[in-house]
Amino acid sequence: MSDPKMDSYLTDWTEKSRLVEEMVPMVGRLYRDRGVIITVFGHSLVNKSPNKIHQIFRMTDELVDFKVSHRGCYDILEAASRLDLAPARVDIGNLFTRLRTEEEEISVQAFVERELADISTGKAPIRPAPQDVVLYGFGRVGRLIARIMVGKTGGGDSLRLRAIVVRKGGSSDDLEKRASLLRRDSVHGRFDGVIDVDHDENALVVNGNMIRVIYSDGPDQVDYTQYGIRDALVVDNTGLWRTREDLSLHIKSPGASKVVLTAPGKGDVPNVVYGVNHGGIREMGDVISAASCTTNAIVPVLKAVNDEFGIRAGHVESCHSFTNDQNLIDNYHKKDRRGRAATLNMVLTETGAAKAVSKAVPELEGKLTGNAIRVPTPNVSLAILNLHLGRETHVEELNSYLRMVSIEGELQNQIAYVNSSEVVSSDFVGNRFAGIVDAQATITNGEHCVLYVWYDNEFGYSRQVVRCLEELASVVMPNFPQRACDLK
Repeated sequence: MSDPKMDSYLTDWTEKSRLVEEMVPMVGRLYRDRGVIITVFGHSLVNKSPNKIHQIFRMTDELVDFKVSHRGCYDILEAASRLDLAPARVDIGNLFTRLRTEEEEISVQAFVERELADISTGKAPIRPAPQDVVLYGFGRVGRLIARIMVGKTGGGDSLRLRAIVVRKGGSSDDLEKRASLLRRDSVHGRFDGVIDVDHDENALVVNGNMIRVIYSDGPDQVDYTQYGIRDALVVDNTGLWRTREDLSLHIKSPGASKVVLTAPGKGDVPNVVYGVNHGGIREMGDVISAASCTTNAIVPVLKAVNDEFGIRAGHVESCHSFTNDQNLIDNYHKKDRRGRAATLNMVLTETGAAKAVSKAVPELEGKLTGNAIRVPTPNVSLAILNLHLGRETHVEELNSYLRMVSIEGELQNQIAYVNSSEVVSSDFVGNRFAGIVDAQATITNGEHCVLYVWYDNEFGYSRQVVRCLEELASVVMPNFPQRACDLK
């Protein structure tokens, strides 16, 4: 005997699945043919499976106070696909929100044409020629940057990963081993694509991108021009060189133009947290640091809180996953405590993240202290922000504000927001945001608050590095719609 309630659930799911499955090719064509990235409240739908898109729609329940309609977003996407758009990021979740608050009756097509009028100017190349990028080092961050860049190749007219530079391995199957490390990852899972090895070119071919593997023992010992590489952005993810003098060695190699360090720079090296102080990055010189993963996680949240509530003082404590510089078992280490087994101990250590905040948000100079605890997890960390604010607030006001910041505004690609009492660290593996505010953990007491910010210290940080590269290459796309929306 049929159960009406059961049948209604299945019918609803079947219809939503049909709509999502039909979205996938539209999203793909807009991205590859026109350079348009379709998002839902900041979450990209490009290269996503139907089930993943279902999950993205489900996440919106934590962000807005109404159901975001699959049908409504499908209709908006279909209307956008009829337009001749220039490259941009188009958020169909925000467009749906705006459409439902329209006071006068308007068709979906007319509404989308109005909202996207500024980019309905015809397809245009993002750049006259692709920007060459070289990865110097191919460790945890390097391989994740490679995954991200290959996934963002699109029509091939923006960033192009041309080479990786490493020291020659000790085995005859060096290329196969490096391909395997890119293909399989114990934390982030298998690479979603195809990787081949071209021995004649000494290259990895990743989803059609030929990436040469160049062997070198020093940053100034490569002639990139002999590989057809020119004006390259070199990403140093070795962590071996952190001063301007040392990093400038990269620029001595023919074919290299700028170097981006994936660690905190020392001395006068600019430390850039994308979304906060990346303005004028192209004029900052040939040597730039993308700061640290912890700095990238906390600075956007601290800036947002300071802008609205003010911060008089505070302490930052990061519970950070162990890293490759620690020992698997007890052994000598030049730094205090780090010689003890990483997988068996919580290790109290220092962090420069709190001091680094002032380089991105000068008004917080001298207001923050910080420390770190390395914990026995391989990835995803947690920053605890204990803050004395400039005025009183309460949990609902603070969370509501941070929720809004995560959806719209200049920090929507840096700050995410989660409102669940069941999430744990592994739930954030592969999260693309610099930091994720855990709303259920927020504490307030008059002018004092405690915020808990999760961050994938590998993938989320790598996304921030790629955003810096996009800014340096002038391939950052505008966000649409651009007007604030009512989420109630």
